[in-house]
Amino acid sequence: MKRLVVIIAVLAASGIHALAQDDAQKAAAEAAAEFANAPEKSAEVAKISPWTYSSAFDLGLNQTSLHNWAAGGFDNLNLSAGIDAKADYAKNLLSWSNRLQLQYGFFWSEDKSNVLQKSSDRIYLESKLAYKTAKDSKWNWTASYDFRSQFTDTWGKYVETETGSGVWMAENLKSSFLSPAYNNVAFGIEWKPANWFDVNISPLTGSLIICTVESLRKGYGMPQIPATDGAVVYSDVLFQFGASLKANAKFAINDAFFYETQVVLFTDYLNKPFQQNRVNWDNKITWNLAKYFKVGFSTWLIYDPIVEIDGTAGKLQLKDFLAFNFTYSLGNKKK
Repeated sequence: MKRLVVIIAVLAASGIHALAQDDAQKAAAEAAAEFANAPEKSAEVAKISPWTYSSAFDLGLNQTSLHNWAAGGFDNLNLSAGIDAKADYAKNLLSWSNRLQLQYGFFWSEDKSNVLQKSSDRIYLESKLAYKTAKDSKWNWTASYDFRSQFTDTWGKYVETETGSGVWMAENLKSSFLSPAYNNVAFGIEWKPANWFDVNISPLTGSLIICTVESLRKGYGMPQIPATDGAVVYSDVLFQFGASLKANAKFAINDAFFYETQVVLFTDYLNKPFQQNRVNWDNKITWNLAKYFKVGFSTWLIYDPIVEIDGTAGKLQLKDFLAFNFTYSLGNKKK
């Protein structure tokens, strides 16, 4: 009897084990079928934008106060601000670089308390489309545009409305917004052996000079146009067609000192080509004192054979600007 009970128990246990094994195999088969029929998910690849941009904002402030100062002088306040913004595109053999430089500064002095005198004023826009001649080539076919002008009037001197009145009035207008304004469109080829240096040679360059203020047109070389009443009238635009060369270089002397320079030469095929050439040479030295503070020194040299200064054409023009600035930068952000 006991032997019969043991046999029955063994057979029951075997049956239960077989059923459990069948259920497990069935469940595994169903799971495998569901996995095989599940939709495939493609791996997500992060897209890298071909655009990069950077910008630097400068603000400079200098103030002097005098009280019972034996050496003399006047209280004064100097304020300047600037923006240097870049937006660049690069994909395969094509690139497009854009740069906008804006700068404006003025100073107030106690001796001319009713006027603000300008210390700096600059609008400079550059845009260049480049296409590499080959994948690893250092040469690019280029089409470029640049624009130069200023924001407000520049005056030659200030005079008192009445002697001893302390009220000053500006005289002798030198330049103004769009007076002059230089627009250049150039087609050529660029040699770029390194990221810090490039030379663009453009044998096809159109230059359009604009001068909206009538009293300034003669001084900036605008052409004379016929007038019915016999008066001397000058056009508000001057078109030049010629060749240009633009060279850029930027050096990092160390982690704190930076030097940047640009030279632009232009010769007019229509008026004494390769004899009377327009020259623009810009230089900028930056010394980073701390994260948000720097000293900047900029120089500008201009030679234009058709521009008159004090009645004489072809004088060399020089300007420099030294500033201690608070600087905030946004660099190399992806669009």
